[in-house]
Amino acid sequence: MTTPRLDLEVACAAMARSPLFHGIGGDELTRIAQTMTRRRFRRDEVIFHEGDPGDSLHVVVEGRVKITRESAEGDEAIVVILAPGDSFGELVLLDGAPRSATATAMEPSVTMTMARATFVELVESGSPFRAQLLIGIARRIRRLTDQLAEVHFLDLAGRLALQLTRLAEESGPGRTADITLGTTLTQSDLAAMVGGTRQRVNQIIGDFADEGLISNDGGHIVIHDLERLRSRANW
Repeated sequence: MTTPRLDLEVACAAMARSPLFHGIGGDELTRIAQTMTRRRFRRDEVIFHEGDPGDSLHVVVEGRVKITRESAEGDEAIVVILAPGDSFGELVLLDGAPRSATATAMEPSVTMTMARATFVELVESGSPFRAQLLIGIARRIRRLTDQLAEVHFLDLAGRLALQLTRLAEESGPGRTADITLGTTLTQSDLAAMVGGTRQRVNQIIGDFADEGLISNDGGHIVIHDLERLRSRANW
């Protein structure tokens, strides 16, 4: 089935924002987009489960997607939250192993999926895609290394301050005050991101609010003083 022109333009715009496709020209980007499939997901709909077999990667076009791991007791850990232009699911195309995490739409979301055949063609063709793929994997390893160090060296308040700082930097690049986070996060979400309980995270959020560092505006967290918040991490 031919991809509608509007969908194709939206897909190409999302891919152009994705680091995976940096260096690929417009015509080639359009050709790749024509081989991809659009998928829509409802809020809280699982895109794939940890342990599932897989044969495609996703590029986020609209919405937000969280990547999570779950303990044997059912506790959730959020590894990362992805926005339009971000990609996920590449690892299964590299090693053929089952999915290493669960992907869930945090809000109504749209992704474009790339099949293994297109992925292999791009990797083997000498396209800039291959170099960007390796750079992306290196960045993820660095992020996971940082997260491991944070668990060892920071208390829960420090981890939460650092996580809020990162989210603020993503939502308002270059700004240092009155930054509204682009993603609506519950206290359970924040707890899953920093490895704490919802009750304890709620207490720390209250402490940060009392200090004038943050506030909650209709479900959206607003960071009022980024530098002071960053200093709370004691990193």
